[in-house]
Amino acid sequence: MDIHSIRALITNDMDKVNKLIEQRLNSDVTLINQLSHYIVNSGGKRLRPALVLLSAGIFAYKGDKHLELAAIIEFIHTATLLHDDVVDASALRRGRETANQRWGNEASVLVGDFLYSRSFQMMVEVGSMPVMKVLADATNTIAKGEVQQLLNQHNADTSEASYLEVINNKTARLFEAAAQLGAIINACPAEQETALAAYGRHLGTAYQLIDDVLDYSAESTELGKNIGDDLAEGKPTLPLLYAMWHGSPGQSELIRDAIIRAGNKEINKIKTAIVSTGAIDYTARLAQAEARKAMDALNGLPPSVYLDALYGLACFAVERTN
Repeated sequence: MDIHSIRALITNDMDKVNKLIEQRLNSDVTLINQLSHYIVNSGGKRLRPALVLLSAGIFAYKGDKHLELAAIIEFIHTATLLHDDVVDASALRRGRETANQRWGNEASVLVGDFLYSRSFQMMVEVGSMPVMKVLADATNTIAKGEVQQLLNQHNADTSEASYLEVINNKTARLFEAAAQLGAIINACPAEQETALAAYGRHLGTAYQLIDDVLDYSAESTELGKNIGDDLAEGKPTLPLLYAMWHGSPGQSELIRDAIIRAGNKEINKIKTAIVSTGAIDYTARLAQAEARKAMDALNGLPPSVYLDALYGLACFAVERTN
């Protein structure tokens, strides 16, 4: 199932989620309304809320808690984006000016806090302690991952294991929670909940690995940000590290210096090194392996068009160009 078919499958529910997001963003503080609506409606793929809807659909869920949870997941994700862009001093996201560039760092951080707190208000309204535990734990893990990523900045000695740990905590954990929630609200057996959690974790890892590939292989217009932004921020992602480990002495020194100094002035030479050392292919192979693990985790779940959609999402995660 391709991404268009997947979106069509959940169109009605996603429309309801988007309306709910609009309602729950509402505040009597004008700046909160302006900034939060700007980033929430900035063209994101809504993959994380889609995971909630699809995982709930596998078990023919009949209530409306999946709509609330999908909105909560999107609020948590949006809050992390606001904070990330401030930390990274990013100027572009999804092809548009970042909120911090438009309204300033202070407003972006505080509205991010508003979205976090609003998501927790909504969690309470759902009235499920298992749901609250999964989301509270996920939010805490994401914050931990953000700190770990900050510590890795400018560190040319970052290991592959350390890089993957950041991905697991900062990105994959919210995918994991989103997929797991569908099983929780259906009161599924523990093995089915575990299977969906594993699916989400591996899917999120694959998705981020491809994001890091695209930072050096896509066009700026497709990617929605400037090529080499990760390098400009001193982020030692796997394509960069692999090229440094396997490049010529001159290439390795060039990349090491760029990571430490957070500079992309030599981006063309660095991209050449990344391609010539096979760093893109290596990282893409890891992503494909994660996507296969995600699909393997689905074995044993009841067959349905929603399950087909989860298989399709795993393919989309590694085949996309933006």
